[in-house]
Amino acid sequence: MSALQIAFEATADQAERLEAVLEAAGAEAITWAEASDSAAVLEPPPGETRLWDWLRVEALFPVGSDADGLHATVADALGGEPAGWRSAEMADQAWERVWLEHFQPQCFGGTLWVVPTGTPPPQPEAINIRLDPGLAFGTGTHPSTALCLEALAADPPVDETVIDYGCGSGLLAIAALRLGARRVVAVDNEPQARVATGDNARRNGVADRLEVLAPGASLPVADRVLANILAGILQSLAPRLIDALAVDGRLTLAGLLDTQADAVRAAYQPACRFAPVTRSGEWVRLDGRREAV
Repeated sequence: MSALQIAFEATADQAERLEAVLEAAGAEAITWAEASDSAAVLEPPPGETRLWDWLRVEALFPVGSDADGLHATVADALGGEPAGWRSAEMADQAWERVWLEHFQPQCFGGTLWVVPTGTPPPQPEAINIRLDPGLAFGTGTHPSTALCLEALAADPPVDETVIDYGCGSGLLAIAALRLGARRVVAVDNEPQARVATGDNARRNGVADRLEVLAPGASLPVADRVLANILAGILQSLAPRLIDALAVDGRLTLAGLLDTQADAVRAAYQPACRFAPVTRSGEWVRLDGRREAV
């Protein structure tokens, strides 16, 4: 499938902000490389820091995306003209093949693995989720996704109803089901993400316990709500997610930087009480519980 690729250069200290901006603009894949080297390197594993001072950023968007609009968005995020800007349409699925060269099995919490199709699982007896890069965000490589997977693995949602809001590829929804959830409702505003979630659930044998919805649909009262999105969206969603959470139900919020945690936490208080943040580099996870009225 074709895709619109944009590329530009930025300093390393701009990387986290740019990543959030590109994802919010609809990026389906983001790669990073040292600006002096054409070899692409994907998002680093949790806890690993990029060592380069000057980066080449490449991002893929659906065909038909507004390249001029994306240029303006990036320029606004950078505070000026992006160096080395380029945009072009890529044919076929060469970008997926490049990604698969770097996407290796990953373990979360010691018992939960995300393994590309066709790759032997390092621990066949463990819970292995089969997931390939596709046209929806979420393979477990990003620190915020890893933080959510670690939370699920550490405290499995056995016999629970779970909501995965902003499901992307469906990875968190599938992980919850494989870890024993009775039912999962996955929500995303992108039709492409909803299709990917359904496909991935079928591939992992859990589609019979999964319901995929658009954001306007009514939600069940859940024992646990997962939302790995962006800080501003998490704040605006607070009333909806609180209403969907049972009393004493658990709330997992991610996709935010350490500097954004206080504002997001405040949006859910006093309805929810929170544990101290869990960190992975500059990314954090908020773990809360719904208070009784």
